[in-house]
Amino acid sequence: MNLSYWEHKSYLSNVDFTIVGSGIVGLNCALALKNKYPKSKILVLERGMLPQGASTKNAGFACFGSLSEILDDLNSHSEDEVIQLVKKRVNGLKLLRETLGDATIDFQKHGGFELFTNTDLELYQECLDKMNGINTILRTIFDADVFSTSSNKFNFQNIQEHYIYNQFEGQIDTGKMMLALTQLAQRQGITILNNVKVEAYTSSSSSVVNVKTNHFEFETSKLLIATNGFASQLLEAPVLPARAQVLITKPIANLHIKGTFHLDKGYYYFRNIDNRILFGGGRNLDIEGETTTEMLQTPLVQNTLETLLKETILPHTSFEIEQRWSGIMGVGVQKKAIVKQVSDNVFCGVRLGGMGVAIGSLIGKELADLI
Repeated sequence: MNLSYWEHKSYLSNVDFTIVGSGIVGLNCALALKNKYPKSKILVLERGMLPQGASTKNAGFACFGSLSEILDDLNSHSEDEVIQLVKKRVNGLKLLRETLGDATIDFQKHGGFELFTNTDLELYQECLDKMNGINTILRTIFDADVFSTSSNKFNFQNIQEHYIYNQFEGQIDTGKMMLALTQLAQRQGITILNNVKVEAYTSSSSSVVNVKTNHFEFETSKLLIATNGFASQLLEAPVLPARAQVLITKPIANLHIKGTFHLDKGYYYFRNIDNRILFGGGRNLDIEGETTTEMLQTPLVQNTLETLLKETILPHTSFEIEQRWSGIMGVGVQKKAIVKQVSDNVFCGVRLGGMGVAIGSLIGKELADLI
């Protein structure tokens, strides 16, 4: 790009903080830095027209983990680690709601429901057997029982006779959240440049970082990487991309389903929104194939989602699919996010493990606090 004197002077000179990624982590990081350093010049670079990863593409679940997911986490994490994971998600959601307000993000607390298919009898029984124990563990956070059983009031088919109900789970409007974050950042004087991909950077001891993008090069005092599922393109970090495929129906008259729903250890998830059903998941059908940053849909996953819609979720209701899309999450062996200094003047906040809505605000603040 052939930049003018004015463009370089106004946008790319004397930059104090450059944040890579304009998603929920990046913008919350920018806001936290502006609060700490009001006179600083902050630049946010985004590779896409809109946040490219998952921030504008997720299902909008204000959740902290289904019962089966928590039980699964206990197989690879200590009890204290699981408690800390849940606590961070709860605190992150609280921070998001405080930052933007419930009305702005259309927060609704209809509760969460975990469904078990007829072939999931063993997992269903394990969850019932261990529910009281998990409630005891989580009582230190919620001061009440989180999980209970609920009858099949939504008349889903081919599932076990009871759901596991989570009284504290809610939902938000993802688009409203990100639009509000963007507008808030801009009002604070934070500059956001879209369609700019950071290709490389060089950190030196001269207190500056040289940044190379697909359009221009410039210098910044600090570089903060918040690209989550795309992190491995800039960092040597244990973060794998995980594609999540989603579809949404056209409006359905008299839709009675209300809440957030988990199926098959959370690999499938659906909710109501604007008299529609939004349904995503199926990554477990082809883990290797879905470990990608390609924003595509596959027949295997999309056909499975449609089959579950017809046979389980909306068995007696006609519907049409209106849109399909994909988002890219960042996952790893451990569920704990990576928030650390990478090198001189370079920092990162990545690997949100599919919990971006829950912990994104908090990870952004923690990233800013490293400065």
